[in-house]
Amino acid sequence: MSFIKNNIPNAVTCCNLICGCIAAGSAFNYHQQTALLFIILGAVFDFFDGMTARALHVSSPIGKELDSLADCVTFGVAPSAMLFTLMTQVQYPSFIPASWKVFLPFTAFIMAAFSALRLAKFNLDTRQTTSFIGLPTPANALFWGALIVGAKDFLVSQHFNILLLIFLMLIFSYTLVAEIPMFSLKVKNLGWSDNKVRYTFLLVCVILIAWLRIPGIAASIGWYIILSVILDKMSSGNEPNENYSK
Repeated sequence: MSFIKNNIPNAVTCCNLICGCIAAGSAFNYHQQTALLFIILGAVFDFFDGMTARALHVSSPIGKELDSLADCVTFGVAPSAMLFTLMTQVQYPSFIPASWKVFLPFTAFIMAAFSALRLAKFNLDTRQTTSFIGLPTPANALFWGALIVGAKDFLVSQHFNILLLIFLMLIFSYTLVAEIPMFSLKVKNLGWSDNKVRYTFLLVCVILIAWLRIPGIAASIGWYIILSVILDKMSSGNEPNENYSK
């Protein structure tokens, strides 16, 4: 019974990993909606593996390493695979040589590399015990998954092209490792005074998703980044306020 109890959190983490594998496989086969669905499901498992470990009072070094591996697949490789397949469908400016069209889509996996780097930094950065430094990988994955599924018609239209997509990908890759304090949604209590930032953020997210549907998820991640930057500027370069933390 002790063996089973100790490995329940690891089993939940493995479910996250399996979701990531299914999401990546679906993306490579151009089933983008299925890929997004399993990224979201993986995020649910990612949330509950830590909660399960705390509830059962079990933790282990292998659990921490397994969690990072699962997150790298679900929130790094899977969204990069979605972006890769999108890049094979978007418009290319006329000045780009035809031979480049074979190789440019592979730039999508730069994001997977930055996601791995972000997860490695998170494991070693003691400042991120109560808040985040840089965009969390689940948020980045949800942004790209929702953007690709919800705004594909625009992304593959004449109004957009692969260079703009690569530029946006590089910007978000940078935010993964940037020294930008970002708040967490985990709460210690339900009081308004301690959670006004979180409640305000969630209220706007509900409005965005109700209005825009799937693209609203991507818009919510953009709102998360903007709000985090505003809070950082308001703190005048000080350490993140505890009210904005995990």
